[in-house]
Order: sequence, then structure tokens, then C-alpha cells
Amino acid sequence: MVSSMMEEKQLMNDKMEEFLRYCIEAGRIDPNLYQEYDVKRGLRESNGKGVLTGLTEISDVNGFRTKNGKKVPIEGELFFQGYNVKELINGFTNRRFNFEETTYLLMFGELPTKEQLRQFIDVLSQFRELPKKFVRDVVMKAPSANLMNALQRGVLTLYSYDEDPDNLDIMNVLRQSLTLIATMPLYSVYGYHAYQHYNLGKSLFIHYPDPTKSTAENILHMLRGDSVYTELEARVLDTCLVLHAEHGGGNNSTFTTHVVTSSGTDTYSAVAASLASLKGPKHGGANLKVQRMFADIKKNIRNWNDEAAIQEYLEKILAGEAFDGAGLIYGMGHAIYTLSDPRAVILKQYAEKLSYEKGLEEEYHLYETVEKIASKLLTERKQLSKPICCNVDFYSGFIYSMLGIPEQLYTPIFAIARISGWAAHRMEELVNDGKIIRPAYKYVGHHRAYRRLEDRVQ
Repeated sequence: MVSSMMEEKQLMNDKMEEFLRYCIEAGRIDPNLYQEYDVKRGLRESNGKGVLTGLTEISDVNGFRTKNGKKVPIEGELFFQGYNVKELINGFTNRRFNFEETTYLLMFGELPTKEQLRQFIDVLSQFRELPKKFVRDVVMKAPSANLMNALQRGVLTLYSYDEDPDNLDIMNVLRQSLTLIATMPLYSVYGYHAYQHYNLGKSLFIHYPDPTKSTAENILHMLRGDSVYTELEARVLDTCLVLHAEHGGGNNSTFTTHVVTSSGTDTYSAVAASLASLKGPKHGGANLKVQRMFADIKKNIRNWNDEAAIQEYLEKILAGEAFDGAGLIYGMGHAIYTLSDPRAVILKQYAEKLSYEKGLEEEYHLYETVEKIASKLLTERKQLSKPICCNVDFYSGFIYSMLGIPEQLYTPIFAIARISGWAAHRMEELVNDGKIIRPAYKYVGHHRAYRRLEDRVQ
């Protein structure tokens, strides 16, 4: 009987492979047609610049200036509601609740006064409570190895607990947005603990959030068994959340927010769609690739001070002869930034500080060396007159590892931060009452006459 079942399974696999061949052959489009019809693949112009699809006041991303009709590279700039992020971070020095202040700015367009910030923090702390038995009935049931799927499930389930889920009145959408901003850290961390317990046999502990703590502090408080963390650790994580909170309307997940919102759907569905986008390794999972690349480098380079050996190995990675064979040095390069990514510049400073607290100075210097050599190699390889800078993902994974944050939570933490930007863009889309976003696709197939089933020959 076992043999018969194996034969049936093999027959099924053979049939599936046959169907797959048909699918691939039928779905493959002549790549020359994209150029013939001037298709903006990836919604990008031939020079790599994004196709203009909308307007926003929420954030601005600059990597060059135009002088005398020519693009001149500049040090990267990121603005939230008109404020330079570097100035915001400098103004946040040694303060708590900086992510909360950034969220207020993104959603309401102005920096809060002390009293407005205090009230906003109080409101978020009141929303930072899941429905009764939600942890038991949702988070603990069938925990997922990929926490982004667990996040989507949690967000979509909240729809069922909402007494007015489909109401698109801005006040109602604001309430829903604040609920998601406040609770996303809970079912991210709880989802991690649930999977560790039920699937890997680890101890289960659930720490309730502390209303006196910031979002960053509560993440560390709920994640660690002893709830102990240093002031620097909390400040670094808070800074990470600020830098990941928003990055223009054209990134994949935020554009998804606009597209789905334009259809008139509910807040929970829109955010779940954005989470699905962020889960992709080309978007939210990039820092994990950087971490795995560095693990490979450390395994193959004994002397981290040997720049010649590091360069030789990076050349092998670029040639597709090392690491994952993709020929990519992950964490290097950006679609907009040229000379520098301002987020990476800030995170590098914090990575250095944290590495000294953790006794990981040598590892930090390895990152610094790889950044320097990789920039030179990529610039020479692509024959560019401008350098290629590292992006935000280059140092963020290293920081998370020093904070003891498990890899499974890297992308969820990105989502915990970016939900503030998504919420701001969703409200911007609704306030401006835009048309449903519907780009065009050119049909390049062939029209055919129908044949009855009995007349079809394989």
C-alpha cells in the first residue's frame, strides 16, 4: 500500500511538472516587446528614476540636485513633513519617545508641543492593549515561522473586533491607525515567543506592555525574559524606528498602501497588503541578507584586518563565486541616494557606539572595511564617476544583532516603524479623494478561435 501511495505521489509530481512547463511557456513574454512599447518596468524610467504617479507632503527623498540641466550627486537627504531627519535626530539627543514624536509629525504635519506629545503618548498607551483573549485565541494559535504572516493575520483579525471597521471617515481611520501603531509591537513579539514555545520547545513568557515606557523600551521589555536593557540600547532601537518610519510614497509597501486605499477598502486590509509587500526580500528583508553575507565573510576571512583578503573575497562574491552566487554585495547602493544614505550615516554612528558597549569593536571595523572596499569595487565595476554608498540595511541588521533581537523579528520591526508612514499616506490618499489607481497593461498575445474539447489534440 505504501508503494502504491508513493507511485501515485510520483505520478502527481510528474503531472505538476508538465503543467508547470505549459505555464512557463505560455507566460513568457518576449523581452524586446517591453522596449518596443516603452513599458516602464518596475514603474521606472530608462534612467532608473521612478515614474511620477502621485503627490505627497509627507516626506521627501533627495540624492542629487539639478544644476544647469544636469544631475549633480549630493549627500543624501531625507525630510519628514519638511524637516531634515538629521536635524530631528540631533534634536532628540538623550530623549525618550522620539518614535512617538516622529509618528505625531508624520500623521499631523507638525512637531508637537510638550503638552501635545504628552497627550499623544497617553493616547497610544491606552490603545496599546489587545482585545480580551486575543493573545490566546489568535497569537497562540498556529504560530507562524515567518512573523510577517503572523502580523498579517493579527491585523486582519482586528477587523472582527472593530465595531465600525469599514467606515472611511478620517476620524475613524485615525482611531484604527493609532490602534495598529500601538499594538503591532505586541503581536510581533508575542508571535515570536509563541513560535519559539510551541514549535521549538522554548520557555513561554508574556510580558504586558508598560504604559510608562516608549515603543522601543516596550519592545525590549517584552522580548527579554528579564526585561532588562540599557539606556543606550533603548535609544538606538528608538532611532532605528524613527529612521524606518517613512521613506517617500514611491517605495513598494507605501505605494501598495496608496493603491489599496484608493479602492475604498478598510484600514486593516490596506495594512495587511502593505505587510505582504514589506515581507518580500527585495524590500523589507534586505538587512537579513546583509547579516547572512557577513556571516559568510567571517567564516571565510580569518584576519578581519587583512584588507587584501577581504577585497579578494568581495570580488568572488561579485563574480558569483561566493556566498549565494547572486553576484551582489548586499546593503550597497540605492535607487535614489548617491553619495550617502542619511539613514545609514546615522545608524553607522550608533553601531559604533553600541559595538563598544558590547565589546564588538572588531566586528564593527569589519563592517566599515567592507563598506569602504565594496564602494570602490562597485564604482570601478560599473565605471561610474560617483561612488556607490551603503544603504540603511548595511548597518541595521548588525545593530539588531547587538541588541539581541532575533532574525525573525528584523522585518517585523521594520513594519512596527513603517506603520506610521503607511497610516499617514493612507489618510493623505483619503483626504485628497483620489481616483482608484489603475495603471495600464498592453496585451501582446494573439486572439484565437475557440475549439471544443473533443476537437483538441495534444
